[in-house]
Amino acid sequence: MPVPTLVIAATGSGCGKTTVTAGLIAALRRRGLVVQPFKCGPDYIDPGYHSHAAGRPCRNLDSWMLDDAQVAAAFTRACRGADIAIVEGVMGLFDGSGYTDERASAAQLAKLLGAPVLLVLDISGSARSAAATAFGFARLDPALRVGCCVLNLAGGETHANGCASAIAQLAGLPTLGWLPRDPALSVPERHLGLATAGEQAGLDSLLDRLAGAVGQRFDIDALLALARTATGPAELPPAPTANVSARTKAPLLAVARDAAFCFYYPDNLELLTAAGARLAFFSPMAGERLPAGTSGVYLGGGYPELHAAALSANTGLFDDLRGLHSRGAPVFAECGGFMLLAETLIDLDGRRWPLAGLVPGTVRMTPQLAALGYRHATALSDNLLAPEGTTLRGHEFHYSVWEPPAGIQPAWMLGGTTPDSPSAPGGFAAGSLLASYLHIHFGQDPALAAHFLHRLHAH
Repeated sequence: MPVPTLVIAATGSGCGKTTVTAGLIAALRRRGLVVQPFKCGPDYIDPGYHSHAAGRPCRNLDSWMLDDAQVAAAFTRACRGADIAIVEGVMGLFDGSGYTDERASAAQLAKLLGAPVLLVLDISGSARSAAATAFGFARLDPALRVGCCVLNLAGGETHANGCASAIAQLAGLPTLGWLPRDPALSVPERHLGLATAGEQAGLDSLLDRLAGAVGQRFDIDALLALARTATGPAELPPAPTANVSARTKAPLLAVARDAAFCFYYPDNLELLTAAGARLAFFSPMAGERLPAGTSGVYLGGGYPELHAAALSANTGLFDDLRGLHSRGAPVFAECGGFMLLAETLIDLDGRRWPLAGLVPGTVRMTPQLAALGYRHATALSDNLLAPEGTTLRGHEFHYSVWEPPAGIQPAWMLGGTTPDSPSAPGGFAAGSLLASYLHIHFGQDPALAAHFLHRLHAH
């Protein structure tokens, strides 16, 4: 039987999807339900809130980096033991990887999962016009099932009820909840977007307030009934099994995890474990060095620039990383991890912070977004994950630039989502070291974890 599923989407960014999603997850958990949260696309920040609210890891469902069967596999694996799946969309309901097709949109994902859509409408500046918006979103794609609306940023109960009546009359959609304009129900922001869940000292209080507001103003029983109409994905693939014999000792993969390095796809860690790795987590910003017996290291994304002083002082870790690399052991670094491996980080105040020095050159913070978007990445030589010429799909999002010395051989040729998009070299590879701004979902190709494990077993 398919797991009950709701896809929470909106008309655009900033309408309150994350607030509604986190609040609904927390309210359902209060009822004793096991909630499996998901996020459409490559976002890492929203999943932190949903993971905390649900008490189990939020998973990314990215139908640009993964094909339909791979998305179905990731969804099915994660839903084992769950009573309900809650999926937060990305941007607006129909926004995906391009302007002229639906790939990687919440709409495409909802159809793939056979799930109804809960449409979040920001009604702060509208009244009857909210019905026109709901009408268009409900009817643009006849194959998509928009099941209900939730109204956010309402001026009060009269405003919410008025908009709900218009939406029911003109768009034919029920409104199953609303939230008021209340700063106490909003997720704090800063210069890099939403503050991460790990930075929220009052996160439990925020989630408690959201759960209370949703429980008070949402028709939870009707939402559960709607979720039970989900038909599920077409395929139910088997779960991966560990590729390690009883006589083989699993190699130890050290994974940096703290406030500076908090961006990982949970599927990547699970696929590496299934391929035969033992994971050991450590905190670079707390001064920790690599665990004893480390055969390789995975440095994920995050915000090393916010913790530059603590990281720069951890010279023992830098010694460990250089020693590991000199022995040919695998060192894999994404985005924030890539920055840690540079020789120097220059922050926005012009301060220079010496770092590990495994990646030649300087990383310089920028006041504006330096890169954002999906990437085709073609390996320019054999690297830790793939042979020369292999093209993978990934994502970049960073506020810094790498300034390498002349003559450095890049790891990837990076292009956009279309064949005519401009391309540029990026990243650095040397032996078993692979470091770049690129975030890669290992679910797109079983060979990725296998290549990584082959290098781990060698050391």
